[in-house]
Amino acid sequence: MFTALLLEEKDKKTHASLQRLNEHQLTTGDVLVKVDYSTLNYKDALAITGKGKIVRQWPMVPGIDYAGTVLASDHPDYRIGDEVLLTGWGVGEQYWGGLAEKASAKGDWLIPLPPGMSAKRAMAIGTAGFTAMLSLMALEQAGVKPDQGPVLVTGATGGVGSVAVRLLAGAGFEVHAATGRPEHADWLTSLGAAAILSRSELDAEPAPLESQRWAAAIDSVGGRTLAKILSQTKMDGAVAACGLAGGVALNTTVMPFILRGVRLLGINSVYMPREKRIAAWQRLQRSLPLDFEDQAQVLTLEQSIAAAGDLLAGKLRGRVVIQP
Repeated sequence: MFTALLLEEKDKKTHASLQRLNEHQLTTGDVLVKVDYSTLNYKDALAITGKGKIVRQWPMVPGIDYAGTVLASDHPDYRIGDEVLLTGWGVGEQYWGGLAEKASAKGDWLIPLPPGMSAKRAMAIGTAGFTAMLSLMALEQAGVKPDQGPVLVTGATGGVGSVAVRLLAGAGFEVHAATGRPEHADWLTSLGAAAILSRSELDAEPAPLESQRWAAAIDSVGGRTLAKILSQTKMDGAVAACGLAGGVALNTTVMPFILRGVRLLGINSVYMPREKRIAAWQRLQRSLPLDFEDQAQVLTLEQSIAAAGDLLAGKLRGRVVIQP
């Protein structure tokens, strides 16, 4: 038996509760994992509160990522006692996820914890940090360099944004952080932001082209904010789009692309190939401070239910780690 946060659909509404489940209910894959830590991501919050169409089948254990220790394995790459982590692959949406004491996964979805990385550190980074690193790597592959000018990060107090600020600053970029929560300006500055912008500056209807401000951007908001950023990106700049908190529609023009050579880079962290996953996680281990996990908020499974609403309401900042 093990404890899990279970989501059930009753009267077309989502109900979340802690329940004791049997291991035989875990039928997803060929590796059984003792979950040491998971996280609370934006997508998890949407699933738990029922405010987003995240869950694809019921009942569902949410949690799109987790790190832990192998309890049993029929996969040739993993043995009992191996330390592993998982992000993406539809876990927490289509397959039971990590907000539980145990989880079952296909071995091909897992990767070993990088040398020196604890399960807590891995989940303090989590899907959000992994996405931030993929975004940074995409900008670098697009040729963006620190001497080209400031890089904008939207949703900067969120999981992806806060890690992106750290990573960009650590890589030598001048980081401008956009947030709707000015009370956290000092915290963002401590992460490495050189300037703080109000979210409202990017929420206005954009012109086809505006004054060139950004060498690049990492955007977790989408919608009109992304359209605004594209219109303000410098010649030969690039924008990594990795979120949709502000909406899925993108009403823009071709002008930033054909008159300035701006590149829009889509970041898909869910189905990233294994080799790129390992490379990104190894770089995360090297790039983030040794005490990074100490700055994450640690909650229990029971606390994650209320925290999901707080996250959507903008009451949380940074990373939230869940310890089953």
